[in-house]
Amino acid sequence: MKKASRVFTYAFLILLAFVMLYPLLWMIGCSFKNNNEIFTSISIFPRESTGFTAFVNGWKGNGQYTFTIFFRNTFLIVVPTVLFTLVSTLITSYAFARFRFKGKKILFAMVIGTLLLPNEVLIVPRYIMFNKFGWLNSYRPFYIPAALATYSFFIFMLVQFIRSIPYELDEAAYIDGCNSFWTLVRVILPLCKPAMFSIIIFQFVWRWNDFFNPLLFINSVSKYPVSMALRMSIEAGETVTWNKNMAMSIVCMLPPVIIYIAAQKYFVEGVSTSGLKG
Repeated sequence: MKKASRVFTYAFLILLAFVMLYPLLWMIGCSFKNNNEIFTSISIFPRESTGFTAFVNGWKGNGQYTFTIFFRNTFLIVVPTVLFTLVSTLITSYAFARFRFKGKKILFAMVIGTLLLPNEVLIVPRYIMFNKFGWLNSYRPFYIPAALATYSFFIFMLVQFIRSIPYELDEAAYIDGCNSFWTLVRVILPLCKPAMFSIIIFQFVWRWNDFFNPLLFINSVSKYPVSMALRMSIEAGETVTWNKNMAMSIVCMLPPVIIYIAAQKYFVEGVSTSGLKG
């Protein structure tokens, strides 16, 4: 009876996993189909494979810009934004978690309060401000907010993580001659590795998949990220070669997936724990 129950459980989990993965598998299969078969068949496997033609033609893009340019632009947006976020969030969180200063509680309450504001409320004043600064059609609307620690979710997460680290470690560092900066670098930063990797993964995926902000702040096709390039490949009034879009969608998914797989150990640890144990 127990064996039959186990078999049923495994069969159910396998079926559930297939249902969850079917859209992704279907998209992969569509990159090897022609347009007619994509809209007339729900099968994962193509009846007549087009080979890797969709990947080759899709990479060329629709105009003078290839996906090499779009991937370069995406990394130019994502990588500096992630680095600026890490540095600014770490410094800000360290100040909130370890120092006492006037207005600390009010400032921290304001930081947490911004989590309650939807992006739609902020987008108009942000656009007006960036326009007056002359930052439109550049990557500064992504860099500057990240460098100024405007991502409240990461601050809140890292503050809680740092608070869970015993303060006795800071005192030991002070006795050994470390000031606040070197205590942060030599004591707090190594212990915050799981939380830092969580920030890297979250911010990388969010900025990689971001469509709305590039749509507002970037006007030149030569500066488009891959999210805008994929949308640009679907033009109204023209015949859309869907296998090319499917193929490029798969290619665009690879960097976030690789980042997650590479840092999965630290990501799970950073999400499931809150500092040191025993």
